[in-house]
Amino acid sequence: MASKMSQLEQAQVAAILGPDPTPFETLVSHLMSTNNDQRSQAESLFNLCKQHHPDALSLKLAHLLQSSFHPEARAMAAILLRKQLTRDNSYLWPHLNPSTQSTLKSILLACVQREASKTILKKLCDTVSELASGILPDNGWPELLPFMLQCVTSDDPRLRESALLIFAQLAQYIGETLIPHLDTLHTVFLQCLSSGSNPDVRIAALSASINFIQCLTNASDRDRFQDLLPLMMQTLTEALNCGQESTAQEALELLIDLAGTEPRFLRRQLVDFVGSMLQIAEAKSLEEGTRHLAIEFVITLAEARERAPGMMRKLPQFIHRLFAVLMSMLLDIKDDPAWHSADSEDEDAGETSNYSVAQECLDRLSISLGGSTILPVASDLLPAYLAAPEWEKHHAALICLAQIAEGCSKVMIKNLEQIVSMVLNSFQDPHPRVRWAAINAVGQLSTDLGPDLQMQFHDRVLPALARAMDDFQNPRVQAHAASAVLNFSENCTPEILTPYMDGIVGKLLVLLQNGKQMVQEGALTALASVADSSQELFQKYYDTVMPYLKVILMNATDKSNRMLRAKSMECISLVGMAVGKEKFRDDAKQVMEVLMSLQGSQMEADDPTTSYMLQAWARLCKCLGQDFLPYMNVVMPPLLQSAQLKPDVTITSAGSDADIDESDDESIETITLGDKRIGIKTSVLEEKATACNMLCCYADELKEGFFPWIDQVAPTLVPLLKFYFHEEVRKAAVSAMPELLRSAKLAIEKGQAQGRNESYLKQLSDYIVPALVEALHKEPEVEICSSMLDALNECIQISGPLLDESQVRSIVDEIKEVITASSTRKGEREQRTKAEDFDVEEGELLKEENEQEEELFDQIGDCLGTLIKIFKASFLPFFDELSSYLTPMWGKDKTAEERRIAICIFDDVVEQCREAALKYYDTYLPFLLEACNDENPDVRQAAVYGLGVCAEFGGPVFLPLVGEALSRLNAVIRHSEATHPENVMAYDNAVSALGKICQFYRGSIDAAQVVPLWLNCLPIKGDLIEAKVVHEQLCSMVERSDRELLGPNNQYLPKIVAVFAEVLCAGKDLATEQTASRMINLLRQLQQTLPASTLASTWSTLQPQQQLALQSILSS
Repeated sequence: MASKMSQLEQAQVAAILGPDPTPFETLVSHLMSTNNDQRSQAESLFNLCKQHHPDALSLKLAHLLQSSFHPEARAMAAILLRKQLTRDNSYLWPHLNPSTQSTLKSILLACVQREASKTILKKLCDTVSELASGILPDNGWPELLPFMLQCVTSDDPRLRESALLIFAQLAQYIGETLIPHLDTLHTVFLQCLSSGSNPDVRIAALSASINFIQCLTNASDRDRFQDLLPLMMQTLTEALNCGQESTAQEALELLIDLAGTEPRFLRRQLVDFVGSMLQIAEAKSLEEGTRHLAIEFVITLAEARERAPGMMRKLPQFIHRLFAVLMSMLLDIKDDPAWHSADSEDEDAGETSNYSVAQECLDRLSISLGGSTILPVASDLLPAYLAAPEWEKHHAALICLAQIAEGCSKVMIKNLEQIVSMVLNSFQDPHPRVRWAAINAVGQLSTDLGPDLQMQFHDRVLPALARAMDDFQNPRVQAHAASAVLNFSENCTPEILTPYMDGIVGKLLVLLQNGKQMVQEGALTALASVADSSQELFQKYYDTVMPYLKVILMNATDKSNRMLRAKSMECISLVGMAVGKEKFRDDAKQVMEVLMSLQGSQMEADDPTTSYMLQAWARLCKCLGQDFLPYMNVVMPPLLQSAQLKPDVTITSAGSDADIDESDDESIETITLGDKRIGIKTSVLEEKATACNMLCCYADELKEGFFPWIDQVAPTLVPLLKFYFHEEVRKAAVSAMPELLRSAKLAIEKGQAQGRNESYLKQLSDYIVPALVEALHKEPEVEICSSMLDALNECIQISGPLLDESQVRSIVDEIKEVITASSTRKGEREQRTKAEDFDVEEGELLKEENEQEEELFDQIGDCLGTLIKIFKASFLPFFDELSSYLTPMWGKDKTAEERRIAICIFDDVVEQCREAALKYYDTYLPFLLEACNDENPDVRQAAVYGLGVCAEFGGPVFLPLVGEALSRLNAVIRHSEATHPENVMAYDNAVSALGKICQFYRGSIDAAQVVPLWLNCLPIKGDLIEAKVVHEQLCSMVERSDRELLGPNNQYLPKIVAVFAEVLCAGKDLATEQTASRMINLLRQLQQTLPASTLASTWSTLQPQQQLALQSILSS
């Protein structure tokens, strides 16, 4: 609805839109004003014109664009028109009358022909493209394509460029409407890319042809454009030969775009393209920016593995050249005095843009191509670097090793000795920056090659780091050695650390008293990590260490020491958690006083204390448990505030002039979504993620004690299930959902819910469960989908009976969606294995992705199992719907994990739904019997367990299959490797199932043969749940003097006594307390009733220690 205008406004609008052009020109100039009042007044008048007189306003803008002498007015008119004619909230076009529409279209095309200013012409092409993308698909501008084709063949390069710019945008927005003109466009692009053309026309043609190729879905259509590739490359090389590097850089950016989206299109010309790019990268006479873009092109191709797996690995000679270029760029480092003085955090002092690009690219290259390709190349180049006299070369070799470790980890682990020696030799290098780089490599390798590195080389690495901490001449080296201790101990068991603890803790305490702040900070982080890794073993050092930590916490109060104080909080809280509540309690009170006073003080926005404090509070809570409750009123308000932080987001269009400059501000991360570029301040996101994680910690730790906060926390976290700016925020919100429900349920059960009852839990569940289901529907990451299903499963376990039918329906529907999406992804991966360059490395990567998929199926199985356990037979209508999704999972072509999950779901149905499930036996039992012989032990376990459940509840329906079931179970039990560790669970479940057949089908089997066979398999010790069931059954059979069990003349009695002895000697593992006491009673009865000789011979079959143990059990 248009708002009503006052008389004054009516008069102003009438003047603006009247015959005199001046008021309108004034309005447009005010819209560009830097004076806020003037601008906002102009904006409101402009909006009134738009609401009440859209035709007049549009025509005024068009005439201004056509006839104003002021370039800025024409530019503004083009921009304003584009905004009015774009398909968004203020889309005016449909509201204009046909004659206005027709006039606007003619004026726009006339302006394209006449406009002399290049920048305005580009804006004008944007306006034409925006309008055309809205109306061309419905044939709303039939004159446009003929006009563009006329321009493209014109002699005027300006017109050719304009038409190509419009083509480029239309290909991006509405490419499908251009496909009928494929042949014409091919000819046009061929002409405009050829070498006689003006450079601007060639770049525009490059952009248009690349966008058009990207919009073609049909491969044979795309192949028609293969002959443009040599011309595309020529556009780049000729620009470089003429010294037009900015044109060359534009061309490179366009080609990088093509390499990322359509790498296979480049395959036939790959050798020429990559070869030329490497020539550019190697040419030191060119600008750095140009060389970096050429490298980016090659790396983009290497990374486009989903579209062209393995393609780049087929070019080893190029990888060698690229690696050599990157290594030489690492030499571009200055020995900056600021690095040595170590007064500031600036550890990259002296590093250049060449150096940082090379670092990043080595990392990306090794991750995308993998160790089997990269490590041989590195092994070729690095020895010469390490043998050279220049320190820069030693430094480069060590930095390179650290950068490639993540991508090459699997192959590096096989060559650890050689790699560790290479790095440790450099600990003695005369140049401190080389020693720093060696320590840096140890830290990185500890992370990427752990725990293998820690287990095999602790005796060489830890002493070397300890010696480096004595380098008082070079504080940066000392600090970095402390940081490397952190990396080393994170992947380390207490047993490995213990022998070195005295030395390391001693050195770190010396560093804590050092004058240089960075050394103190490094020592704090290392101490925290050592405490965290050694846990209660750290108690020995507590009394020495804690006073130092408290001094720093109390005294590091001025602004320059903020980070030091923050790290002392981290260290104190981790030490407290390691040594436990009893040891820490007295100091904890003091520390919490300090934190409370800090919490109340004003802190600056960039103060790191906030985030460290949030984490320290949560660790203190974990350490103190319920004793922490009194502090919650202090902790929660700021924590909620951090969790509710709004992301600091700026949005620009992807191609706009106002690009967010990523290099200037490292704290801004940019993502491109469609044609929008979104910049987000990462520090805000990190604080938010930390806060959400902490909320989850408190709920988990305090259980019912957290109840008073649920009403504030739930509305904070539930919307964050769909917070797509940051994965950690989503993960934390997901994990918190079941914790909130559990807290409410426990508080209600224990009468601590401030008078609330079960209807409150229902309300909370009605809020959380549907939100989780909806978030699962929209979640892009497979790993987070798994976490969501896991959380959903826990929520159903807690509040399942409160779910209504429509909620169960939505859960089941979502599970169908998840199964379908997963099958689609697997299909796509299957396609990738058929690609012509598919190789072993690619197979490894696919295997990892498929493992994530299996985790997802695991969670689906658990969720369905829980629903079946809670709703029993009333869930069966849903199970029937799901059967078309589940039955294919039994197939031989499916993974073992999928087969196992499908069997487990059927087992749950039989066990929970009993008579109601009998109708499924015909369908599923043949699968179950076959799966007893599956080569995968987990599948066998699920199958034989299922036979046991069917035997227990199947009655006459299972009877005809008893013989077949016995032979399948027999095969599992008698297998030569049946009791090997990987098979023992299947064996135990088969024994249990055999016992159930003995129990429920005694009359239909040869009991005199089968029962002793069963007894002979006892006791079972792998599956502790089944063990308790089976040994209880044995007990019941002895109590009723089962004839077949005892055998003729009680000949199996010694075996029964031996089983009882073994079960009783194992403590609580193999039998419930009740079963154990029944066994003891039975043994006492036997002592009293059996003849002494029988008793003696029975006893004599036991091992000596069993005899002793039994005597003490029976006499107590």
